[in-house]
Amino acid sequence: MRDSRSDRRGMRRFDAQDAHGIVSACVRPGHRARLIDVSAGGALIETSHRLLPGASVELQVETGTDRASVRGQVLRCAVVRVRPTWVCYRGAIAFDRHLPWFVGGSRERATPQVI
Repeated sequence: MRDSRSDRRGMRRFDAQDAHGIVSACVRPGHRARLIDVSAGGALIETSHRLLPGASVELQVETGTDRASVRGQVLRCAVVRVRPTWVCYRGAIAFDRHLPWFVGGSRERATPQVI
């Protein structure tokens, strides 16, 4: 029996920095984020900033040489870790437009644009 969750994924996801090349990410206005995985159409991130499902956000990503800013909508967000002075949230963001680096389902080099 196949896992129905994997069947709904329409785009290849990249979960390692070697695969996606992104060295830093933040949710505007400057909340640092860690990429769990990313595709042309969205990203799964962890951040100490609470993300509200349904809210519009802007994710800024940077490789060693390129930057891009992409707008999207928070699909879901949950607490994944709690420390005495810190809470970690994991959130899924669906991009309004494809992240230019991942056009065509593979990591093609494209000139990133502000979307």
